Amino acid sequence: MTKKQQTAIAPVRAEDYPEWYQQVIKASDLAEKSPVRGCMVIKPWGYALWENIMRGMDDMFKATGVKNAYFPLFIPLGFLEKEAEHVEGFAKECAVVTHHRLEKSNDGGLVPAGPLTEPLVVRPTSETIIGDSFAKWVSSYRDLPILINQWANVVRWEMRTRIFLRTSEFLWQEGHTAHATAEEAVARTQMMLDVYADFAETFLAMPVIRGRKTESERFPGAVDTLCIEAMMQDRKALQAGTSHFLGQNFAIASGIRFQNDQEQEEHAWTTSWGSSTRLIGGLIMTHSDDNGLVLPPRIASAHVVLMPIIRQEKDRARVMTYTENLAADLRRQHYHGRPVVVEIDQRDIGGARGWDWIKKGIPVRVEIGPKDIEKEAVFVGRRDREARERASIPTGEFISGFAGLLDDIQSNLYQRALDFREAHTVTLEAHEAFCAYFTPQNSSKPEIHGGFATAPWCGDAACEKQIKDDLNVTIRCIPLDAPSEEGTCVYCGKPSGKRVIFAKAY
Repeated sequence: MTKKQQTAIAPVRAEDYPEWYQQVIKASDLAEKSPVRGCMVIKPWGYALWENIMRGMDDMFKATGVKNAYFPLFIPLGFLEKEAEHVEGFAKECAVVTHHRLEKSNDGGLVPAGPLTEPLVVRPTSETIIGDSFAKWVSSYRDLPILINQWANVVRWEMRTRIFLRTSEFLWQEGHTAHATAEEAVARTQMMLDVYADFAETFLAMPVIRGRKTESERFPGAVDTLCIEAMMQDRKALQAGTSHFLGQNFAIASGIRFQNDQEQEEHAWTTSWGSSTRLIGGLIMTHSDDNGLVLPPRIASAHVVLMPIIRQEKDRARVMTYTENLAADLRRQHYHGRPVVVEIDQRDIGGARGWDWIKKGIPVRVEIGPKDIEKEAVFVGRRDREARERASIPTGEFISGFAGLLDDIQSNLYQRALDFREAHTVTLEAHEAFCAYFTPQNSSKPEIHGGFATAPWCGDAACEKQIKDDLNVTIRCIPLDAPSEEGTCVYCGKPSGKRVIFAKAY
């Protein structure tokens, strides 16, 4: 960071939020664009975040009885055609394999040869191919429920991409279950939504609203879609996870039949649920600031960096021994079941070293020099506070209180995000006020997109579409805890029996 520049990231959020987001990713070394259009290279610091997401979420899934499996990347075109609404919902996003080999052309290049008998779709989601396996595995009610999850990559051919938020290929998990009754499947749909909400708030420190999608926003082929919605710092919404009750639609298409306890044959009731590397994008936009990435400790790629300060060669052995001993003491600890991850940075680059770690978002920075050693202390900075706010802490106290320090950072980040969401959520009744709230030119900062508005809605899909066409605003969800309430639709004036969350969204 130069003397003239007041922040480590330029532009800052208030100047150009989309470009700020890209610069945070670049400065923190999370990921970069790849030679393949719309795809990304996730670098080690970013992939460590995904590993921590996988580890934490996987444990929560397994605690509910779910087991992991793996299914093919390629899906026969005919499988998708079995469920008409499903294939229609994904048709424009599908990448299709039509040939099985390459051969040299007359000019020495390579051209596809050997057309496939049936084209293969590169996995956009796996309901249909997993349904084929479920149909083979199920014959009796005693075979149910089946509770399966897979960690995989998927391809959805996006025209406009943004790293982590929307890429042609991304990483995710997709859960698929089959049940003997609708009640069991509905309960599982709600259970997995609660798992996502708990994970988002506990690990990512990201406050979310649990809700139900409108009919037009449901997953293609689903009977009901539940979701969690989070507010980013530009006040847009981000859908952070979805859980779908599929009824018997996919079971009928895939032939998932079983004999019930009355010896009658019926179709199973199924669910699916998923979250993706989009969570990393949400993490960035929820917590990061104009100095770079900010990572909640429970999900951070590393918890602490130790930076030995060696200005004279005669001090090297003593400072490094002290640093290594401190690292060993910290590494012997566990933080919420995960070993404390310690980085040691010996680079001799002056103040730039500290700023590198600020931009990478590591929760705790520790400087150790000869004077600190003499005082049996360390010089500590926290990423949830101002960059230059640091304090000398006795080493023993720092070690014994390290888990508590991380917990304090974690809770502070969650509360800060919750306060932000509450400060930018309004209750609206009037059409004029609603339109003004979501009209950028009526704001002193056009880059800010209103926020969340809870307002009455008539339930008419035509009204919902008109709002989207006129204001680029969507119904993010119908909150699950929202009571029935008689009123008048904020947009069309028709009778309304419910309040919904409106927002602009990613």
